[in-house]
Formats: sequence, C-alpha cells, structure tokens
Amino acid sequence: MSDRDSIVFLFDVDNTLIDNDRFSADLAARLEHEFGDGGRERYNAIDKEIRGQVGYADYLGVLQRLRGQQSDRSFMEMSFFLLDYPFEQRRFPGVLETIDHLRTLGRPVIMSDGDTVFQPRKIRRAGLWEAFREDVLIYVHKEEMLDDMQARYPADHYVMVDDKPRILVALKKLLGDRVTTVFVKQGHYAAAAGKELVDTPPDITVESVADLAKLGREAFLAAA
Repeated sequence: MSDRDSIVFLFDVDNTLIDNDRFSADLAARLEHEFGDGGRERYNAIDKEIRGQVGYADYLGVLQRLRGQQSDRSFMEMSFFLLDYPFEQRRFPGVLETIDHLRTLGRPVIMSDGDTVFQPRKIRRAGLWEAFREDVLIYVHKEEMLDDMQARYPADHYVMVDDKPRILVALKKLLGDRVTTVFVKQGHYAAAAGKELVDTPPDITVESVADLAKLGREAFLAAA
C-alpha cells in the first residue's frame, strides 16, 4: 500500500478524534423519545450482549434485533438518526490542523475498532476519511492486527494516539520502543483509567489531540 515511512501516526477515532460520548448521550435521548424508557433499556441490554459477542459497538445490529418482526416508523426514524448523524459537529477542536501538522512529520493513519458499515460512515461523516486521505484501518480488535497494520503501513517508528489505556498498554508490550504511546485524556475510558497506566505508563499524555500540533518529530521519538 505504501513505501516505508519514517513515522506512522495511528489514531483511534471514538473519544480521540470525535466526541463519541456526546453521540452516545444524543442516541440515548433519541431512543427514549422514540421508544420510551423501556425501549431504551432494551436497546442497552441488546447492545451489551452484542458487544460481548463481537467485541465492538454494532449500532445498526442492535437496532435490527430490537425491531424483531415489528414494522414501526420509529425504527426507520432511528435508522435515519444513526446514518445521518452530524459527526462533523462532534469532531474535537484542532483535529484537522493536527493532522496537517503531523503529515509534515510522517503519515497519519486511522486505526479503529468497529463494524464494517457504521464505523466507516461515521469516519466519513466526520470529515476524517478525506482528512486522512483514505488511510483508514478498521478491525475487530486492532491490538491483535499489528502484523497486518505493519504490512500495510511499514514504518521505522509508530505513534499510537488513543483514549483507551488497554490499547496503549497492549501496543507497548508488543512493539516496545518501536512505538510511542500517546494517552488522550478525553472520554469515559480515559476518566476510568487506573492501575494499567501506573504499571505501563504512556510515553506522552495530552489533554486533547490538538496538543500534538505543538510537538515536533524528535519529541515523539525521544518519548519512546
């Protein structure tokens, strides 16, 4: 897919580049509006079950199972809500500028978990498909797909930018000093971070992705 890069910057999407917690709150409100408290609770129960089975959020799959054999306009309205959600309005400030800056240092690439329908649409709706020049990887468990990622985007060094401590810890253990881990303190996963970051601390911690626009090449390499 590409020649070897000096640095490849790998970006998570949810709560790293876009405010997915805000989307989740909007989704909960819409579910309650369309289906009431009971319907929202049933959706959440199905969501929890499917996440346990497949390892990621399958919003459309949950809605499909919630519908069952019913034929109700509310389900079509929920489908429109999900597919047309304005994710470009949930992009964190400074994201596009940061991507432009990091492109002068290496190659920015999205490396996300998710399904094969909604997650790509979310990325495109948020304006990230174009911003990353279609350098997008979507896996079920990205920490298990490092061989595939490295084959597609060979590099001397990697930088993983994520709000989920378990991902950063996993990549550090697997790639060692070939990766610089960047912990973005946004979203509920970051807020719940605990012992894992004590045992395997991130190389760089920032309040938002926009902070990375202040860093040069050597800052990323020296941190590892």
